Amino acid sequence: MKILIATDAWLPQVNGVVRTLDNVRSELIKMGHVVHMLTPEGRRTIGIPGYREIQLAFPSRRTVAREIEAFGPQAIHIATEGPIGQRMRGYCLRNNLHFTTSYHSRFPEYVAARIPLPGIEALTYRIVRNFHRPAKATLAPTKTITEDLLARGFPAAQTWTRGVDHSMFRDIPKSGRVTYPGDGPVMIHCGRLAVEKNVAAFLDMEIEGTKVVIGDGPMRASMEEAHPNVIFTGYMFGEELVRYLAGGDVFVFPSRTDTFGLVMIEAMACGLPVAAFPVPGPIDVVTDGESGALDEDLAKATKRALTIPRKQARARAAEFTWERTAQMLFDALVPIRMPD
Repeated sequence: MKILIATDAWLPQVNGVVRTLDNVRSELIKMGHVVHMLTPEGRRTIGIPGYREIQLAFPSRRTVAREIEAFGPQAIHIATEGPIGQRMRGYCLRNNLHFTTSYHSRFPEYVAARIPLPGIEALTYRIVRNFHRPAKATLAPTKTITEDLLARGFPAAQTWTRGVDHSMFRDIPKSGRVTYPGDGPVMIHCGRLAVEKNVAAFLDMEIEGTKVVIGDGPMRASMEEAHPNVIFTGYMFGEELVRYLAGGDVFVFPSRTDTFGLVMIEAMACGLPVAAFPVPGPIDVVTDGESGALDEDLAKATKRALTIPRKQARARAAEFTWERTAQMLFDALVPIRMPD
């Protein structure tokens, strides 16, 4: 099948949406499909103010139409709600083409965190719901998020889980792990350092041990200044990331707004049990008491997670594969023109 995936989030951006789409593309190709990615790559982009690492492209209607028609897709998936997603949606509606969408990020909550105005979250949900309404299926990362979208009036929400590259993320021998300075357990967080990620809950947590933050973002400078005893590494990739993750004792995920939290299953694959709040994302990914611990007191969750064997975290991560993720997307796709 010839599959076109349109996305505003793409390389070299570093986030779970990009990793998901890149891995799914590779798996679909392995399955024998032809995949074309309509992305910001090769186009003029503009960075979001205060978030320069996220570059958006604004292609014209004509440019998008030419690219679609040159490829000749049999199925179209619109992965994001940004300018490229809007252009693709508009093309499909004007030409009576069927398409699917995916819901990766809780933008209404993100907007409310940055613009705390009365009613802003509800207004943003109306806008996002309108974007997805014509889709034949809207794919959400977890059962909890799917149920939430259905309750909010998204008519065709269904679950599309995530995966792990188990050839990369694995529990390596102690000789290959990073040895961190300091006493006590090593607590690791990995992700984008931005207000909606609630990293402050991890940094402010009163608990003995060594805290490590892997990642970068607009709040890194202020966080480093406020927490001089925390180790900040910046972004890491590949084997280096695995060495740093595997050197920890627990992975702390403080976000309350992520729809999944891909880094959690990658950390579990490296042998780290997860400590998190009992909110959407973690409640679907972490089995409380088996692969991690969930608690409204993040320090309590961390202490409980430290008692969980590494092999149990790895066993939970093994349930997530990119092959399964790609198959779920393929199963949800619809022909751009339904037979009479």
